[in-house]
Amino acid sequence: MDIQVPARRTNTFNNPPNYSFASHRLRKILRDSSKQPIVLVACGSFSPVTYLHLRMFEMAKDYVRQNTDFEIVGGYLSPLNAHHRVNMCSLAAEQTSSWLMVDSWEAFQNYQRTAVVLDHFDYEINTILGGVHTQDGEHRNVRVMLLAGSDLISTMSEPGVWSLDDLDHILGRYGTFIIERAGSSMDQATDSLARWRNNIHLVPQLIQNDVSSTKVRLFLRRGLSVRYLLPAAVVDYIEENNLYLDDGPGPEKEKGKDKDTGAGRLEGDVEAQRSALIPRG
Repeated sequence: MDIQVPARRTNTFNNPPNYSFASHRLRKILRDSSKQPIVLVACGSFSPVTYLHLRMFEMAKDYVRQNTDFEIVGGYLSPLNAHHRVNMCSLAAEQTSSWLMVDSWEAFQNYQRTAVVLDHFDYEINTILGGVHTQDGEHRNVRVMLLAGSDLISTMSEPGVWSLDDLDHILGRYGTFIIERAGSSMDQATDSLARWRNNIHLVPQLIQNDVSSTKVRLFLRRGLSVRYLLPAAVVDYIEENNLYLDDGPGPEKEKGKDKDTGAGRLEGDVEAQRSALIPRG
């Protein structure tokens, strides 16, 4: 029996030309019918995608298996604002993982709030694709859950950064897995989000990794090697397309600003996130 959850707030979505939702690795049959099926979604700039972004999914996967009654049936990277980022994420997912996918929908929107992005995934997976089934043929809706770095939960606890309606939709309807970062304390942030505590899962980073897209871009601008910080195919793509060689913030300088949200990464300063996270309109 499907678990009853609040309705989506958004049910109509403008798809870019030739858009199709990736589902080739979405597992349609549950292995354990006693588990609740979930999909992990990481939103962010991924400029560029690093091994740490990919490790986030594996850390969450271990946590889910050991500590919850969930079963992961898929994982998605949802990059922002640039076809180069979509291409790099696709190379990383296809060549390093057997279960991760990339959704380009958010990348070709002018701006979408995280709550709307999660609604989009819920719509595609449960309405268009029809959810998943148990081995006995019983239908199950898939729960979409946000995967993020610890910087995100810090911004969620700051007054004025997120709208209360969006917080309630993201943390109440969907829920999140937060990868803890070395030296950061989540106690104060989670205390201020106590009403959604049961939907916030803190995942320890047992082997500390502080690789960040910001540091990678700095290395590239200084002519330093980034091999073994990123998947080899991503390094090759960066070199072939001469990305990150000047003092600009991103591969295509969208609107002169690199919108790292912290939602798909572990690094980043809160002020940079603030510009991307404050709901508009």
